[in-house]
Amino acid sequence: MRVEIDPDWWVSGSWEGRPIRDFLERRDVTAIFRFLHARGVSYGAIGGLVGISPNRAAEIARNLRQVTAYEVLERVAVGLRIPRAVMGLGHEPTPAVPAEPDAHASGLAALRAQLDETLASSTVTANQLEMIEEATHDHVRGYLSSPPLTVLRDIAAECAEVLTLSRRRQPAAVQARLSAAAALLAALSADALLRLGDATHARLWYRTAAVASDDSGQPRLRVLVRTHAAMLPYYFGDPRQTVALAEQALALSTTPCPLTALAAAARARALARIGATEQAKTAMVQARHLFDQAGETDTHAAFEFPARRLLFYLSGTAAWAGDLPAAYRLQDEALTLYRASPVPAIDPALIQMDRSMCLAREHRTGEAAAVAREAVACLPEPQRTEIVLSRARDVVAVVPADQRQGSVAELDDYLRECGRRAALP
Repeated sequence: MRVEIDPDWWVSGSWEGRPIRDFLERRDVTAIFRFLHARGVSYGAIGGLVGISPNRAAEIARNLRQVTAYEVLERVAVGLRIPRAVMGLGHEPTPAVPAEPDAHASGLAALRAQLDETLASSTVTANQLEMIEEATHDHVRGYLSSPPLTVLRDIAAECAEVLTLSRRRQPAAVQARLSAAAALLAALSADALLRLGDATHARLWYRTAAVASDDSGQPRLRVLVRTHAAMLPYYFGDPRQTVALAEQALALSTTPCPLTALAAAARARALARIGATEQAKTAMVQARHLFDQAGETDTHAAFEFPARRLLFYLSGTAAWAGDLPAAYRLQDEALTLYRASPVPAIDPALIQMDRSMCLAREHRTGEAAAVAREAVACLPEPQRTEIVLSRARDVVAVVPADQRQGSVAELDDYLRECGRRAALP
């Protein structure tokens, strides 16, 4: 039995105490599907009207899937009898196809011409698209040496432009390139928020980056986003989630590349941190093997994985696995390579924090406090963000409360002052 959608629902209906039109204007397909389901329309019927499977319709209603593609939004509007203009999809098409048989061919020709014009139309010129991509890659190249607040401020304009253009109908090839730029910009935003310690918003930006990377159709971007999203729970959450996200990234990659080596290294470090020492050792071997297969790419840009970063992750793995001699050796090797790099980064400070934790575990608390304080003090003030300060606080925390004297107490006071200054507007 064919389901009929009453167009008056979209005019007078409400959902969760608000006019349904509010959700239409926001293109909130999740709310639209829930609204219909509450009126007795099954997900199978909704899927049939929109041209998707019942399972996918149910997943959208449960907010497990997002609908952003213009073509799907159009099918939603047409299939559910929603006025296109309300959803910002333009006016209803009115092709002139004459009813008379002798004019049928010319009417179809006019219709075909309109269809060709629509498919070829784009609000993005080739030059404009190239400028967006170049600006995005400039942000990627300069990210490591930029304070996170500066990053968030500088990429806001690009994010706004990509958002505006993506809301309009674009040819598939153009939309894929816009989505690729959106994925990189969102991943940079997420990483900057991670450095600031804003885990909630970082997680949301990584989610946006994942959706954009999927829409781009570029497998490398899908791996990139999920690999870097794995860092968030390692620093501000449950390292077991890091293991799961890293394994997802590895499963998505069909050939060895620097990103797969990074995913394996992140997995190794997280496994060591949760006490899975033997698995961590195996993962370290895998990371080295993938790195050797992929070859080193060292452009001093964000999202790259040169040898110094591999050593950083392996040293962290050794430290958490309790192999302190190996940890100290790998830390020294990594720091030597970082000192030779012309681009400043926070990684050396994080390596020093790992060293400080190793010293604290050996009950060398004075040395541990001195190393941690120096690591923070050597950073420019805008780079003394929560990701570094929280690791330094971990050093203080491993020292028993009744032994937090001298340099440990001084470190604690210094970190409080750094946190206070970082919170100032």
